[in-house]
Amino acid sequence: MAPASFTQNSKTVCVMDASGSLGSTLVERLLHKGYTVHAAVQNHGELQCFEGEHYDNEKLRVFHSDPLDYHSIMDALKGCSGLFYSFEPSSDQPTYDEFMAEVEVRAAHNVLEACARTDTIDKVVFTSSATAVIWRDDRNTMSSDIDERHWSDINICRKFKLWHALSKTLAEKTAWALAMDRGVNMVSINGGFLMAPPHLTIKNPYLKGAAEMYEDGVFVTVDLNFIVDSHICIFENVSSYGRYLCFNHVISCNKDATKLAHILLPPSEACSPERLEDTRVYQQRISNKKLNKLMVDFES
Repeated sequence: MAPASFTQNSKTVCVMDASGSLGSTLVERLLHKGYTVHAAVQNHGELQCFEGEHYDNEKLRVFHSDPLDYHSIMDALKGCSGLFYSFEPSSDQPTYDEFMAEVEVRAAHNVLEACARTDTIDKVVFTSSATAVIWRDDRNTMSSDIDERHWSDINICRKFKLWHALSKTLAEKTAWALAMDRGVNMVSINGGFLMAPPHLTIKNPYLKGAAEMYEDGVFVTVDLNFIVDSHICIFENVSSYGRYLCFNHVISCNKDATKLAHILLPPSEACSPERLEDTRVYQQRISNKKLNKLMVDFES
């Protein structure tokens, strides 16, 4: 018996921000599954990413929508039954710093408020990050693995200048508070380090504290196809609820770390003699059992 799910006939959903690798792939996959998609992008210059045979589709509508402009969000959501939301920093402020949290929190508040005021919205899939889960003082002394029940400590994030973790934690908490207050059916996905361009750079803010994540057994990565499938599965399955850690690989040994370094770094910096001699394997201390259980019967 197939799991209870949304019927796909005449379903209209919004993907915001649709210009990133996650958003644009979601748009493509949803169109392939027969959805009508409102693709919301921040910058007019990003509209061309929806040109070409993949997007030559009468079921696609593209909107210019700024998450800090409440009315542009409302326009994109009009007539939609669901929203897939992920925050993408604007092109004029692409790096995470201590001020990004304020921007991301405002965006999350605007988006959830707009959803609460859109009668047709049945479900919101909110893309967060594993960095909103893992940064805790007690993660080395916990008797059980870190999972969706845990939150990063905001004071730890500030102390060690983990701005990505701070932004994701505060924005997701803001979204949950508003969703619960306004009765919005929201589910969040806390993704690992996304193994897709343009994220594959050593300057990616997710990687601040990578050595500590690695040694603590919580350095997780996720393939683009897996996180896209996870979003659609969570949206379609009516039994999905709460938060879902989303990853399909754990960086736990020298072989894994070296492979990732070769992707992120120039060849001259990717491998040191000391790293080659390191044979330690760090125990995985993070669990994605909740998501894996939900996706057992999901067909990509």
